[in-house]
Amino acid sequence: MRIMLLCSAFNGLSQRTWIELRGAGHEVGVHVVGDDDALHRAVEAQDPDLIICPYLRSRVPASVWTRWRTIIIHPGPVGDRGPSSLDWAITEGATAWGVTALQAVDDLDAGPVWASAVFPLPADPPRKSSLYNGAVADAAIAVIHEVLARTSDPGFRPDARDDRTVDGRLRPLMRQADRAFSWCDTTDRIVRHVRAADGAPGVRIRLGAMRVSVFNAHPGPPVAGRPGDIVGRRRGAVLVRTGDRSVWIGHVRPRDGDGPPFKLPATVALAGRLDHVPELLDPPGPLSADGPRELHYERTGDVGVLTFDFHNGAMSTAQCRRLAAALRRAVAADTRVLVLRGGETFSNGIDLNVIEAAADPEAEAWRNINAIDDVCLEVITCTEQLVVAAVGGNAGAGGVMLALGADQVILRDGVVLNPHYAGMGLFGSEYWTYVLPRRVGRDRARHLTSACLPVGAVEALGMGLADQVIGAGRPAFEHLVMDHAAALAASDHYDARLTAKHAALEADARRLPLDAHRVQELAEMRADIFDDRHGFSSARLAFVSKQPRADRRPPTTHARPPVALVDRRAG
Repeated sequence: MRIMLLCSAFNGLSQRTWIELRGAGHEVGVHVVGDDDALHRAVEAQDPDLIICPYLRSRVPASVWTRWRTIIIHPGPVGDRGPSSLDWAITEGATAWGVTALQAVDDLDAGPVWASAVFPLPADPPRKSSLYNGAVADAAIAVIHEVLARTSDPGFRPDARDDRTVDGRLRPLMRQADRAFSWCDTTDRIVRHVRAADGAPGVRIRLGAMRVSVFNAHPGPPVAGRPGDIVGRRRGAVLVRTGDRSVWIGHVRPRDGDGPPFKLPATVALAGRLDHVPELLDPPGPLSADGPRELHYERTGDVGVLTFDFHNGAMSTAQCRRLAAALRRAVAADTRVLVLRGGETFSNGIDLNVIEAAADPEAEAWRNINAIDDVCLEVITCTEQLVVAAVGGNAGAGGVMLALGADQVILRDGVVLNPHYAGMGLFGSEYWTYVLPRRVGRDRARHLTSACLPVGAVEALGMGLADQVIGAGRPAFEHLVMDHAAALAASDHYDARLTAKHAALEADARRLPLDAHRVQELAEMRADIFDDRHGFSSARLAFVSKQPRADRRPPTTHARPPVALVDRRAG
């Protein structure tokens, strides 16, 4: 079937949909919606059998949906309508939510229903981006497959919905007045409102003397002070007194000329305004009454687990240095297996926002790439334990290469990898010239890093980027990875595997030492960063300011990937 994806951006769910449809053997084109004339030309050129809109913030013109069957994937249950579905669901504390596939008609989200799915929502309010990339994306893919099955059923007729018989309803665009809170409000209310606006657009409020939009909120402990006082700071976040306790604010976007107009760690955005604010110690666990922590190590028998959870997977220089130090402590432990576990996003490599905000962005980019190289080196050269990378969330650029430094890479089904740098105008580092070819070969490594295309979990397994794919929700995935790690530690073949690892590293070093890989990569990166030979400066600015780039377009048409896919191995 010829399918066209219409989307507002080719990322997240749009990429995952493209991967799934190609994997099912369909011919898939992608068009990022801009002006109507370009849209008409693109649709006319492909003349698709079906148009699917997995992530679309604008209306499809009637001249398109009246000629080509067009299915809108709406992130809400049957009957829900409007552009702020998830925002309202989180703000109002919905206990269940859904995804609906509707045929496009003149009224927004009001067409006949082709398929739908529902799922529970946790009592602890999720971040909107986490919900969208997790349960919503999983449900959307299931709904899209159901739509495809029904297009081949001549007897199927979509439901002409009667709004009087469904629970959902039309709700307006959520505006800042709907999101507003006061620091005098309860912590729970503040956290819910911020998470409903995370990662965009945030909630506007005054923090200290600055006008900002706030993101990445977590409950804090009871503290003294007046509501709105910044009473502590830790690892980039600030602790703010609320009406009953406190709240950690991890990221802010300065407004009205008070600072760089993009999202930054709160302490970076408020630099120079926090001299009187004390630095607080990390909490004892991964998440406690005193908020989250970015790094956490725990041990179960012969298995150590190092969890690193950086907002949106971006890793600044300081965070990379802390992670490298944590890795050194973890590999010094007398465990047999080390599991590396990322957060909601496994890792996306260096932190472009922090780099752009620096007084000398090029110097900061250089520090950041060297710091993440140090992290990757700790993983690759861990010779006293077997290392398992548990990739439960998406990964990109250096984050993919970080995972590939492990002995085994286990992906959660549905994860999307973007193992490339060229779209950002970078050659890349993180020892990719070593870890990628040893898994997929030189020719495919060259293709992956230059084509700028996403790779799905099953495709990654088939080409050797991963060793196992587990089809499970996030908690179950992490349980199954731990079971696998424990079995690996107890295996009769453990010593033989460790010996083979030593031998392989030594043989590789005789051909080309790791230091040589790093020197060669950094020579290329130096030209990209300081000479800006491939437009890193403009690409970085476009990324942090969320501006589209004319030279970055999704693929027009791609058939099924030319690899022999291996069956999924469910845990």
